[in-house]
Amino acid sequence: MKTNEELQQKVIEAINWEPLLSAAEIGVTAFDGIVTLTGCVNSYAKKEEAERAAKNVSGVKVVVEKIEVVLNNKTQKSDNEIAAEIINAFKWHWDIPHDRVQVKVEKGWVTLTGSLEWNYQKEEAKKAVSVLIGVKGIINNIMIISLSKDRINKKDIEDAIERNKIIGNTKIKVEVLDNSVTLKGNVESWFQKNEASRLAWKAPGVLEVKNNLHVDLKQ
Repeated sequence: MKTNEELQQKVIEAINWEPLLSAAEIGVTAFDGIVTLTGCVNSYAKKEEAERAAKNVSGVKVVVEKIEVVLNNKTQKSDNEIAAEIINAFKWHWDIPHDRVQVKVEKGWVTLTGSLEWNYQKEEAKKAVSVLIGVKGIINNIMIISLSKDRINKKDIEDAIERNKIIGNTKIKVEVLDNSVTLKGNVESWFQKNEASRLAWKAPGVLEVKNNLHVDLKQ
């Protein structure tokens, strides 16, 4: 177990290690595995990168992200300009059926709605938007509606977790009810928790993943 001061320093080092964030002024506090990030950045991509860097630090249980995106004259864009760039970005992503995603932009905040078959498509849609200049925040309300008629195979998910080198040594319980998957048990890091969700979402027919995994800092 790291002390609060040690964890704080490790998170600061992880954030400063990222080239995108080397010049960003991000405040970090840590208490009992709960890390709070504050400060201002000039792009949504930097805000996401800071949160990702913090989550990947061993010992981090929860990240409270309070970073604000503050745009300057070079990064400020109108809502119409942002919307046009999003539509164009979707056209360059073969894995995003852009005709099934609706976009609303209001004061730099982007809301995505519509329905897609796979969760990775939903994540790719958000990723395509997150790197665009002028975006201050993203609300991803895209629904997953699977076209697969197959029942979710619980063992397939369990096998995928077991053979994964990142989380294969953890004890994760998989529960399946209709099109919903619930993950229970303990993992050693936030990264392992996210990896378990990613694997569960890959199973055909999954419409929801409830990740109830507990990050056990004592492991």
